[in-house]
Amino acid sequence: MDAKSTDTRIRGARTEDADENGGSGGNGGGRVRTVLLAGLRALVLAVVVPVGSITLFALSVVSVVLVLVGIGIVTTPWVLTAVRGFADWRRMVAAQWYGVRIPPAYRPVPKDANPWTRCFRMLGDPATWRDLMWLPVDMTAGFVTAVLPAGLLLYPFEGFALGAGLWRVFTDGTYVGWWYGFVPVSGQAGALGAAALGAVLLVVAYYTVPYLLRVHFLLTRAVLGSGQGELAERVRVLTETRRDAVDTSAADLRRIERDLHDGAQARLVAMGMDLGTVEALIEKDPAKARRLLAQARKSSADALTELRDLVRGIHPPVLAERGLGDAVRALALRLPISTEVDVDLAGRPEAPVEAAAYFAVSEVLTNAVKHSGADRIWVDVHHTREHGSRDHDGMLRIAVTDNGKGGAAVGAGSGLSGVERRLGTFDGVLAVSSPAGGPTMVTMEIPCELS
Repeated sequence: MDAKSTDTRIRGARTEDADENGGSGGNGGGRVRTVLLAGLRALVLAVVVPVGSITLFALSVVSVVLVLVGIGIVTTPWVLTAVRGFADWRRMVAAQWYGVRIPPAYRPVPKDANPWTRCFRMLGDPATWRDLMWLPVDMTAGFVTAVLPAGLLLYPFEGFALGAGLWRVFTDGTYVGWWYGFVPVSGQAGALGAAALGAVLLVVAYYTVPYLLRVHFLLTRAVLGSGQGELAERVRVLTETRRDAVDTSAADLRRIERDLHDGAQARLVAMGMDLGTVEALIEKDPAKARRLLAQARKSSADALTELRDLVRGIHPPVLAERGLGDAVRALALRLPISTEVDVDLAGRPEAPVEAAAYFAVSEVLTNAVKHSGADRIWVDVHHTREHGSRDHDGMLRIAVTDNGKGGAAVGAGSGLSGVERRLGTFDGVLAVSSPAGGPTMVTMEIPCELS
């Protein structure tokens, strides 16, 4: 991997995001790609939806009924776990494909719970019953809203085939009962009419398929989502992030206190003692007094350097004065590894978001230097508009890529866990792609607006 290929991949991801949200004005190729992608996704859903929903609904009903005879106590948790997995997959698809966010609101179940407790904990969860109510809706209305955009995009090609003369194959040259839509096809004139209708349907598909597929995801959110469940999930996340923020703040205060006590404060105390000795020796031993004055001057310079480093660790001056882009560039200049930074920001985020993003990038870069074994790092910082989100209209996205050995993961004791907690305070997310052998890409997203 080189810088050019990485930059191309990152910029390609931006273009893909723009295309999936409708493309840019005047970009006909992007619009065609969006329509075709939406049709393909609709076709996938049209195949997966009935099979998955019907199967899981049938298993759920049978398993819940068997609870009465005891067998279901063992089978129901497994079936409901599969239902939740299917629902979570649809939540992920809705968010990734169309920005329709459907937060899960399942009540936690202890991992060491016995089958009886696990079964009735899951059956007593309102989110479970929303999932079970969603399955029959998904296999009916959900199937229709998935197959409609796929069919609207594919059906015109039958009309074109008829217009090209293949009507003779379909009608055996004499059969008069073949219809394409409302157009009877019994000869070449009817076949041309079918082709004209197909052209009209293709134009309609061009302008409506992405929006029809979005209706499918909005229907999913209407059934799977819950105002109370979403509020409960929001409260839980805020509680966790507030606790993490308080813990982080307390740890930072203890670190600052320790650094002041062991560093600058100790040097200032030593400097004061040296100056006291100088005062006593200035008449008796001027040479020794001059040496102590030089030592005191050096101690004051060291103390000033430590105080500047401490202030930089609290809030770097370059961040306050120049903004996130220049602050990240300053970080890159201090690294022992060749680092390229690409920044595309039309303004500045709010100060707390900017600080969180800066320290998150700093931690990720530190991890890359210490553990990746890389010799090149690329940092991409940009801000995008999120057309599909209800909660915000902008997203700060930062990608840090290195060509190291890979194997990075978010887990206990990992510096990335701290980054995830820091971003979570602002509803941000962290994603890590780090296969064995590399490369490693750490992506951070924080919803925000630029000033």
